[in-house]
Amino acid sequence: MEFSSKLLENAVREMSQLPGIGKRTALRLVLHLLRQPAEQTERLAFALRSLRNEVKYCRNCHNISDTDLCEICANPKRDESLVCVVEDIRDVMAIENTSQYKGLYHVLGGKISPLDGVGPNNLNISTLINKVKEGQVREVIFALSSTMEGDTTNFYIYKQIEAYGVTTSTIARGIAVGDELEYADEITLGRSILHRIPFENSLKG
Repeated sequence: MEFSSKLLENAVREMSQLPGIGKRTALRLVLHLLRQPAEQTERLAFALRSLRNEVKYCRNCHNISDTDLCEICANPKRDESLVCVVEDIRDVMAIENTSQYKGLYHVLGGKISPLDGVGPNNLNISTLINKVKEGQVREVIFALSSTMEGDTTNFYIYKQIEAYGVTTSTIARGIAVGDELEYADEITLGRSILHRIPFENSLKG
């Protein structure tokens, strides 16, 4: 792809680094931004710069937050003894949209995937285990996507905490095998949370 401007080429190259954005789409987006009023582009640049420099991660659940403790963990009406384990913030948002869950979350930041070089030490697993050890948690709900990596992560965590007498459950498989949680419709996801099953039962399938 030939460019008439180095500035344009640089912008397209950076935009094409985003997931699912090829160079042609990146070019279309960059040209669109150029056609917009300068203030709009400045607001976008400011929002991205602020996000990068000021975003925090909740000290309790590792969710993305504006403060040290996210709004969910700071809410006194949430059940602190119930912890739903998810991969990232998109899963928190998906479950929250169902309005069916009143506990807290624990965001792992990914799934165990040896092929991608992601092991237990690369995820927020140790802090979850510490919560269980300290007796803060009554039930851990595994809500990772039903993929090989998700199941491997669930099983690893289960083996780390099974000796502490905490109840473990997994969302009901109304979610199709291989599906990502964020793409499930709210009704199906809500029912999966409400009708969760003991994790030990999921190992027998």
